[in-house]
Amino acid sequence: MGFSKTWAIVVVAMGMVAAGCGSDSTTASSSSKATTTTLASHGASSGATGQITVLAAASLTEAFTDEKAAFEKANPKASVTLSFGASSALVQQIQAGAPADVIATADTTSIQPLTTASLIDAPTTFARNSLEILVPADNPAKIGSLTDLAKPGVKVDLCATQVPCGKFAEQILTGAKLAVTPVSYEQDVKSVVTKVTSGEVDAGIVYVTDGLAAGSHAKTIKIPTALNAIAVYPAAAVKASANLATAKAFVTFVASAAGEKLLKARGFLPPQ
Repeated sequence: MGFSKTWAIVVVAMGMVAAGCGSDSTTASSSSKATTTTLASHGASSGATGQITVLAAASLTEAFTDEKAAFEKANPKASVTLSFGASSALVQQIQAGAPADVIATADTTSIQPLTTASLIDAPTTFARNSLEILVPADNPAKIGSLTDLAKPGVKVDLCATQVPCGKFAEQILTGAKLAVTPVSYEQDVKSVVTKVTSGEVDAGIVYVTDGLAAGSHAKTIKIPTALNAIAVYPAAAVKASANLATAKAFVTFVASAAGEKLLKARGFLPPQ
């Protein structure tokens, strides 16, 4: 089906640049490519055909690029267009009637209005993620823990609270009883990564998968499990899709053992 450029907020290039940096991301990329080849050679085909557009949370940039490659290799007559952005913005696009076939968000709350309005099939949980602190490679502010984010003069960047990564960051800081005033709020997690790796800020709170993708351009600091948040990722076919069969096939593939291997290679946790 055709896809209006007005609605296509594609940030694949940004994610691919991040994914290409550093030894950690190189290892993950190599592992994902090997897995993709293995899956295709084992004929993980659903017989899907035609073109679909997938709207996905920005934190899925690297992983869904892998999923697209594997799905298309297993289904040579199918073509997947990826559009990444903040979960809340993607939901608004579908509510406004943007042409899309699949949506995948970084939390269950964002996607709920689409379920309530019967705009999508029942969502399928396909992965989970946790969060960590991201600092520039040289860590100029000497950040070593969550408490350091509240120190005077430390420049912290967070996602806006209306998007999942911002909501989770706020939850973590509140649980730690820390008063942190960010220097700016970003519309998606990849923007936080960019601010940190460029040295514009001293630290940010991002998903573990984004820290892995940043590679040698940044360092990561663990958040204690008791204070951390777990992001649950659902995906669903859009009922108005002009290619509903292939949309459903893509969701099924992502949630399959084959799809889970690709997600794991990018640092995601299993769905349960």
